[in-house]
Amino acid sequence: MVGSVRPDKVSCVLRTCKCLASPRSQYIPSFISPACMRMTVWSVLDGVPDFFMYLSNCHPIICSLISEHKVIIVGLDNAGKTTILYQLVMGEAVHTSPTIGSNVEEVIWRNIHFIMWDVGGQESLRASWSSYYTHTQFVILVIDSTDSERLNIIKHQLYSMLSHEDLTKAAVLILANKQDVKGAMTAAEISSELNLTSIKTHRWQIQACCALTGEGIEKGLEWIASNIT
Repeated sequence: MVGSVRPDKVSCVLRTCKCLASPRSQYIPSFISPACMRMTVWSVLDGVPDFFMYLSNCHPIICSLISEHKVIIVGLDNAGKTTILYQLVMGEAVHTSPTIGSNVEEVIWRNIHFIMWDVGGQESLRASWSSYYTHTQFVILVIDSTDSERLNIIKHQLYSMLSHEDLTKAAVLILANKQDVKGAMTAAEISSELNLTSIKTHRWQIQACCALTGEGIEKGLEWIASNIT
């Protein structure tokens, strides 16, 4: 059941519609985005932090008002997911803190509207990824290309996602991040380790990138745009 909205808080929202960075993202500059009212109302809901996700999962009309193309950004902790999200939003690298829960932003690229959910990658949070799958059209899996020791964990998470009934039609973009770091695995090496060529049930693409400079990220978006149906 959806929690109630307190009238006094709504009144406050109507007087002041300004989106501020959350405590966990305190180094991300405050700015007013197209998602301002949505996020401000979200902040005053008691006990329902995923209110808009709930609505988008349950009501197609509301879903169409909130987004056109839903994207989830997943990956292990310290892979660079949040840095990539805000590279897309702001066009620059920002200092971020580990995501506890999720970040959500509207990204408009070449007149294409995306609602992107950046989901925390700590071990304790991975079981909650599936709660974001409903109506997802694209999955962006971010991989730390310097973290070869955890590739088996990433592989398990990837194939677990591909087998989920809510992602049967989703396309998957794999971003091999941190290519600027010496010793990073190439996209081809990661593809081989993950046995990506065996995936026949989903459209997929792997793209080398650097979240700090933005290199390679636009190419990934071009692939996503070409796969919008």
